[in-house]
Amino acid sequence: MRQRRSYGRVVLVSTLVGNLEVALAVVVVLLYVRTQPPPDTPPDYPAIAAGLLSAWTLVALVAALLSAVFVLPAVALADLLGRRLGRQAPWWSAPLIVAALLAPPVFGFAAYNDVPVRPTLVFWAAAIASLSSGALIALPRRAGLLRRVALWGAAVVAGTGLLGALGLTAGLLPAYRPPAIGPETMTGTWIDHTGNTLDFTPDGRVTAFGVGGRSPNDYPGDPSPSCSGSGTWVYEAGWNVWTQKVRVDVPGCVWPAWSVGGTAREPRIQQRVGGPNSGKLYKLRKVSGGS
Repeated sequence: MRQRRSYGRVVLVSTLVGNLEVALAVVVVLLYVRTQPPPDTPPDYPAIAAGLLSAWTLVALVAALLSAVFVLPAVALADLLGRRLGRQAPWWSAPLIVAALLAPPVFGFAAYNDVPVRPTLVFWAAAIASLSSGALIALPRRAGLLRRVALWGAAVVAGTGLLGALGLTAGLLPAYRPPAIGPETMTGTWIDHTGNTLDFTPDGRVTAFGVGGRSPNDYPGDPSPSCSGSGTWVYEAGWNVWTQKVRVDVPGCVWPAWSVGGTAREPRIQQRVGGPNSGKLYKLRKVSGGS
């Protein structure tokens, strides 16, 4: 049912759309993270979730401000254009008006701060898409619009998360898997974040130069957290890419077997450090030699 325009409802609907866009972006980012190698230190997801919840008030305020400054004038001017044309406001007018309203602050800020043209255009296009969606959704004059936007928006966000999780489980999305390496990949130099190295040779020999760099608390029984010396190494394929191991035996160095991480382009060998549940990884990356 067509009803009289409520510009207060326009701001509410646009603000809701902005919040749903942020929620959808969070879900997409979380799904993307599942396709990437894990970081050296695992994220504190409870703290991240608490931070997002506490920041949501700010998100809502920013969405309301942007809606009042850009979306509301766009809808009002679209209504004016519709009255001039003697019919309902054309849907395509709202994005054009939003683009025109955004241009002065975006390009003015970019010019003042010497921001390159390309990122400025990308930001302008993204802002137009985000705010135009709020304007287009708020443009119809229908009863119960706010409720329908809330229900459908929540369904889209939840559905994206559910479909993404199912895709990761079924293998339709490229969930992260360690690369399958072999003895030939191990040959060469592997380096940690501080420049310490392990040098592997094809005949099964290895030389360590200061490898470790860990706190003495990581291995209470090991008096030397950083280790140097020569020894031997063996690659174990395991049952799959998750169970492949590299065993390094250097006298005086107390190391568990190294697991495999990284990507096929940039392989890593790694081991857990810290307490039993710390989740922290100490990694070495391949830098030279081998295939």
